[in-house]
Amino acid sequence: MSGTPALPRRLFDTFFSPGKMVEAVARDPKWLGALLVSIVLVAISTALIPPEMFAEVQRRAAMQRGISPPPMSDDALRLIRIFSVAGGALAIAIISFLMAGLYTLIFAFILGDEGKYRQYLAVMAHAGVIPSLFAVALVPLRIQTGDPQFTLSIGSFMVFLEPGYLLNVFRLWDLTQLWSSAIVALGVHQIDRRRSFGSAFTVMLVFMLAVALIIGRFLPT
Repeated sequence: MSGTPALPRRLFDTFFSPGKMVEAVARDPKWLGALLVSIVLVAISTALIPPEMFAEVQRRAAMQRGISPPPMSDDALRLIRIFSVAGGALAIAIISFLMAGLYTLIFAFILGDEGKYRQYLAVMAHAGVIPSLFAVALVPLRIQTGDPQFTLSIGSFMVFLEPGYLLNVFRLWDLTQLWSSAIVALGVHQIDRRRSFGSAFTVMLVFMLAVALIIGRFLPT
């Protein structure tokens, strides 16, 4: 049996040969290196956003609540940058651990697959590099639109829809997250071959839809 590929090779395969990547990490679930790469990429993408953009988002939110926000000092802007970078990086780690736990609960405990938490975490960590890398690539568009959370989603192409709940739901279907979820589904299939890729991906799509339907209610229209 050949050894586990080095991290750079596994990351390359994540984009261009995901079948090889999930086979390797299902057999030898290494996750730390891939997760650290995602953390660094998210930190870089957040650090490249001018802190004034985050301050403007906070100002608009305060005005929607009927509060007149005070002007931001240079020290406040520096704190916003620090907390934004640290918070984004920490969120990636927390989400990865939580989602791996959720996949373990769904597939291993509820549906009866033979996967272990570390295997799902390893697949999740590698697949998560995709949206993290594209977050860096989207920085110019985020600066141009003035939206530090701008993503390419299904909603980006729904130009015929009026602003509202339905458009909010489509905006939550991030294209890179869909790509990442497809790779995770491939990993779920590799971890337990009795689970087909189609059924695993369907479970994930249903979960993503449920989350979008709930969160979409609370987004501004």
